Amino acid sequence: MFFDNKNSTPQDRYKSQNSQKPSRFFGAVFALAFSAAISSVHAQSAVWPSKPVTLVVGTPAGGAIDAYARTLGDQLARHTGGTFLVENRAGAGGNLSAEHVLRSPADGHTIWVTTHAMYTINPSAYQALRWKQSDFKPIAKGVESPLLLVVHPSVPARTLSELASWLLANPAKAAYASFSPGTPSHFLGFQLNERLKLNMVHIPYKGSAPQLNDLMGGQVLLGFTQMQGAMQQVQAGKLHAIAITSAERSRHLPQVPTLAELGYRDLSLNVWFGLAAPAATPAAVIDVVTAAVMKAQTETEFRTKLQAQGFDVPRESGAAFEATIASDTARWARVVQATGFKAND
Repeated sequence: MFFDNKNSTPQDRYKSQNSQKPSRFFGAVFALAFSAAISSVHAQSAVWPSKPVTLVVGTPAGGAIDAYARTLGDQLARHTGGTFLVENRAGAGGNLSAEHVLRSPADGHTIWVTTHAMYTINPSAYQALRWKQSDFKPIAKGVESPLLLVVHPSVPARTLSELASWLLANPAKAAYASFSPGTPSHFLGFQLNERLKLNMVHIPYKGSAPQLNDLMGGQVLLGFTQMQGAMQQVQAGKLHAIAITSAERSRHLPQVPTLAELGYRDLSLNVWFGLAAPAATPAAVIDVVTAAVMKAQTETEFRTKLQAQGFDVPRESGAAFEATIASDTARWARVVQATGFKAND
């Protein structure tokens, strides 16, 4: 309403001035709310990383997990401008790395680079585990890949049936290497031993790098190993691939049959590496870390680099990753129970 100040009464002017207060009041409230929302967004993006981030790997340097962690750290550093360090804390099947992360501040600056075996098998395999799955919040599945059943070139076998026949005829040489006890590499060898009615001895290693070195050196003649390290050795003729554990043949080694093709579909699997933080980490920090990791995994350069190593780079985080963990945990709990395996601390 418009008032002529000359002709209006004091009462009219009072009503006019006060009629504008509600709109000014709501405008001020909106401005404050908008300012708070912007501040919240800026605060959330500033909480991580606010200091160097340590990616804790539970295996020795030089293996497939270490290679993934360093590639991811480099990508996150470029993306966030932060500093990312890789710390190898090998021992106790990865449990030492888990315990170290849980002793660190739950602020997103110490992250566990966990694995299929550490996160889903150890809870069943270790009787006195000093951590539990609920102590961690899964962030994202980083990479996944099948395992390769490989043999040293001195073994005169190029198919699974030939390998079984040779092992039966050479019981003194019937041993298989795993990259660690209580891992898919160990249990697949155990299960194949049963299926083929063999009596192979299990030779466990402390990581995929030493396992692969001894396979190439002929100290142990066969085993299920990480595809990332073995792929180039197979292509160079330094190892021969008998079978692969993926559901379908790999684009990297299309000549290698799957275990499913050979009649062992129940032994199919892809192992994965992923990220987890202490469960006490604030949800806002988890969200920022997850967003950064998922953005990294969409970058063409990052994906190409990992795929060249034989990894597949999924886009799995949050509830989907938690569902994968639950399914894998149930699968390996049955295997651990069936084998009677008990890991040493």
